[in-house]
Amino acid sequence: MRTRVWPSVERGVTVLLPVGSVEQHGPHLPLDTDTVIACAVADGVAAALGEDVLVAPAVPYGASGEHQAFPGTSSVGTDVLARAVVELVRSMTTWAGRVLVVNGHGGNVAALRAATALLVEEGRLVEWHGCSAGWVDAHAGRTETSLMLHLAPESVRLEHAEAGNIEPIGALIAALTCSGVAAVSANGVLGDPAGASAEEGRRVLAAMVDDVSSAVLAGADS
Repeated sequence: MRTRVWPSVERGVTVLLPVGSVEQHGPHLPLDTDTVIACAVADGVAAALGEDVLVAPAVPYGASGEHQAFPGTSSVGTDVLARAVVELVRSMTTWAGRVLVVNGHGGNVAALRAATALLVEEGRLVEWHGCSAGWVDAHAGRTETSLMLHLAPESVRLEHAEAGNIEPIGALIAALTCSGVAAVSANGVLGDPAGASAEEGRRVLAAMVDDVSSAVLAGADS
């Protein structure tokens, strides 16, 4: 879909819509990390599902207010993101059979839940899935660093990689929710990128693609 012209898009296809964010990812990862990962997962899911599946251009901005203390973070907020997804899916479902939103940023969850609830109530075939693969660290640690070393190694500055707050996210969530990431991590990292590798990133991406593909297929069969 990214490079198609309209006569090549058939009615009734499934559309994968990646949703990411523009936010700090520590001193070593790019601002668009979540968008890069969401797009890669969407591409993998499209390949796994086969024909009649298109990947739409990503929604690159998300709800990232918790990262706003760090320069570069550019957030549209929950309400605007929810509205954007609603309008995009309403437009797409005039010709697509269903829309699958692939989410790369945890801060987008509230917006996607609200948007999909409204769209389903309207009778539209839409669902959203997060990029998950069992246990992953919270933010800009080993998991995301490995993924980016696999997907966009030229954008990773390993010489600047450093550990942030390595406490379990459950112990930090109250302060993080109230005061943002900067209140619990001066460098914006929640985890430790040490040991990250492109090979681990490849395995994590494959697991994410398998997780989302399985969920999509299960939903189609139900």
